[in-house]
Amino acid sequence: MVLLRLLVLLFALVVSDLHSLSWFINVSESQGPGTVLQFFSFNCSSYTPTPTLELLNVQPPTTFFNPPSLARWQGTYVGKLTLSSSARLDALTVNHYKLWLKFTCGNYVTEGPLFVDVQRDLSHIQCAGQFASPAGEMIQVPETVRPGARLYILLLPGLELHGAQMSIISAQDPPHFPGPFSINEQGWLQAPSLGLLGQAQKVFQLQISVSFGQRQSCQGMVMVKVLPVSSSQVSFLKQAQNITIPENLAPGSEVVQVWAWGVNLRYEILSPLPSPFFSIGHVDGVVRTTAPLELARTPGTAVSRLQVKAFERHRPWDSAELNLTINVRLVNLWPPRCLPALLVSQIPETAPVGTVLTTLTCEDPDSVGATLDYKLWFRSSSDPASLCLYDRVLEVNATLDCDTPGSCFQHAASILVLDGGQPQMTTEVPVLVMVTPVNEFSPACAPRMFRVREDAAPHTLLGSVVGMDMDYPHGNIEYYTSGGPPTFAVDRLSGEVHLLGPLDYEQQRVYRLTVLLIDHGQDQNPNCHHSGSCTITIEVEDVNDHAPECEPPFQELTIYVPLGRSVEVTKVSCRIPQEPQRLAFSYSIVGGNSQNRFILQGPILVHSDLVLGPFWAEQPNTYELLICVADAGPSTPHLSTTATIVVHLVPWKASTEATSLHRTTVPSMMTPMLVTDTEAFWQPQPWFVVVLTATGALLLLALGWLLGRLLQGLAQLLQAPSKPAQALLLNSIQRTEGSLEGFMEVPKMEMSQAPSSVKSLVRTGRDYLFNTRTGARRWL
Repeated sequence: MVLLRLLVLLFALVVSDLHSLSWFINVSESQGPGTVLQFFSFNCSSYTPTPTLELLNVQPPTTFFNPPSLARWQGTYVGKLTLSSSARLDALTVNHYKLWLKFTCGNYVTEGPLFVDVQRDLSHIQCAGQFASPAGEMIQVPETVRPGARLYILLLPGLELHGAQMSIISAQDPPHFPGPFSINEQGWLQAPSLGLLGQAQKVFQLQISVSFGQRQSCQGMVMVKVLPVSSSQVSFLKQAQNITIPENLAPGSEVVQVWAWGVNLRYEILSPLPSPFFSIGHVDGVVRTTAPLELARTPGTAVSRLQVKAFERHRPWDSAELNLTINVRLVNLWPPRCLPALLVSQIPETAPVGTVLTTLTCEDPDSVGATLDYKLWFRSSSDPASLCLYDRVLEVNATLDCDTPGSCFQHAASILVLDGGQPQMTTEVPVLVMVTPVNEFSPACAPRMFRVREDAAPHTLLGSVVGMDMDYPHGNIEYYTSGGPPTFAVDRLSGEVHLLGPLDYEQQRVYRLTVLLIDHGQDQNPNCHHSGSCTITIEVEDVNDHAPECEPPFQELTIYVPLGRSVEVTKVSCRIPQEPQRLAFSYSIVGGNSQNRFILQGPILVHSDLVLGPFWAEQPNTYELLICVADAGPSTPHLSTTATIVVHLVPWKASTEATSLHRTTVPSMMTPMLVTDTEAFWQPQPWFVVVLTATGALLLLALGWLLGRLLQGLAQLLQAPSKPAQALLLNSIQRTEGSLEGFMEVPKMEMSQAPSSVKSLVRTGRDYLFNTRTGARRWL
């Protein structure tokens, strides 16, 4: 029993909750005081006052139940309901109790019923009552009872299910007994076959043995007292009576009160025996219910036919019978009950239209098999066309899509189940359908073309690869390179293409890079990925990074020129070996073209003698020409080289028979070294030039002023002062002695003879003021 209670406690802690549907528990009538009937578990915050659990009322009223207790156990409040010390359960008297409980947690209050069904305990069946007492059960019968009539029914609750055997074991010998009494298996004590006439005032003592089960028996005594017949008569006003009651009457409720004529009457139910749903007051004749009359659970209670007997207390044979028919009317007490009580479903967005989410199973406890009505009601702002309800089946009604922002959501709805009773009862079944994303599409990107200068520095950003995915979120894409050159790299998250190494237009002008795109985070399964790819083309822009080279770089030529004619001297041949396709050059003479005797016609050097006039030299001249050759293409910067041509110009005379040209070139094996010297220079900003000019002017003015002061002092030193000037100076010093703080002009060397204030004034080359009081000197 202890183990059973522990199991009940654990089960109650897991599933018990006052918030759920009504509780139905069964208890054996053999359970005594202190028996635990039910455990409850409650959740209540620790910040609220101590919760309470109360027993508000019991129907029918009784003191068999203690007020429930409430204790805290492992963070949960556990309530316990037990039987009181006065509990004496009897299934034949009352086999159903309804307890109303109330739980309070701070401001939260909830109430609920607890139904207790009292069950028969077959293991405790025994003879009881007056029948088993030493005095026995006393019954009184009239002497006019017919032979073999039913005198008494021995009721031992539960024995009828065990097939009890009953027999009279006491002696019934004549002449005291007019004949033997008999008792059958149903406990009917019958009168002797000869009747009881003439046996008035006699008492017959009958010892009855009851045997049931394996070697189980009990004994009791019935005393039959025969009474004389009197003229009194008991009667009902009506022989039959029909009444109608609702099915929601609680056990113990009054149904009807029967009344008969007679004195000191008692009432009892003759049939059915036992009566499972009704009882009658022996004194007042009030018929009451003893169990719930729920037609859904017990359809047999719809019509009950009772045979009621009224008899005098001291003359039981003086009786009357009444046929009472009780009709139970259906009352809509309970809303429909559905399984499951909460519908939670998760479906992928690719679920086709018509996919069955769940099938609801509901029934009406008040009317089993009754037709119910189902309605779908949406709580959220989602598209109501996404789901539909066909009878009891919830299906997908429209295409579900999670590929647009905010479209993949939860569908919150309720299924309302309505019965056909009066009043109509409704049950609401919450529905929550969660749509999960599915990675349906592969990412893609459009082919791109980027251009980059061949002198671009490493880590230069060339551009970005923009991937698109029709699955939401559209930007959950990672970028990788697939078998491309190591010169370029693609950022994994942003798709930016960066330059990693040097480029050379002359070696490779076009690169093709395959970018692999992999999506992520677009499916319920984190390992579900799709991939795509695209090709980007990178064109290298040519940058002029090679200067032209002339062949040969140095030429020495001797030409004979006639008067007034132009002579082609030579053609400058230059090219760029690293870029043989670059053929556009510009040519200019940058040195050695004195008197402008030479001009360039493209790469051809021409001696022009059309403008010489009288200045034409009669003696040979030598010109060292510097030809600047620069590339003239669109690429920048423009690089150049200088070719040197030494021309020995010999005037042509009339006696000269032919014009000869002597060309001297540098042998191929003695190719001169071409040295390119790049000179760096600094070009300051204009504002800096202005500031520097102003500062220089101020500095020159300061130096001029300082030089003037120095020259002025030097002139004074070279001049020799005269004695009148010295006297004048001395008088001036004496007059201004106070204002000049006692300074006087004295020579550098002090003499022994001098006035009182100035001892001596000697020419030493520089004058100074000497204060005779303080001894301080001040040079002039």
